[in-house]
Amino acid sequence: MNVKVEELNGTYVAALQGEMDTAAALEVEETLKPLFATGGKDVIIDCKELEYIASSGLRILLSILKGAKAAGSRVVLRDVNDDIKNVFQLTGFINIFEFE
Repeated sequence: MNVKVEELNGTYVAALQGEMDTAAALEVEETLKPLFATGGKDVIIDCKELEYIASSGLRILLSILKGAKAAGSRVVLRDVNDDIKNVFQLTGFINIFEFE
């Protein structure tokens, strides 16, 4: 699992590549830790190359969303494939995340 986080024009952009499974969750969480407290900046999570997400990955994204909302920021999941979107649908997370 590869994760790249950068700040562009006052917005955090995190690109996820590979499988966000339980084994990768600790490393992914550590890399995404700056996004847990966005300081009022919006967050875009690029899922174009995300192939799989486990419940531990959903928990990480939910933590980011919770922190962002508390700061008045938005979290947008971008380019989510149908398989990943189905996981969000089955868990009910489809209704709490914003998709592009």
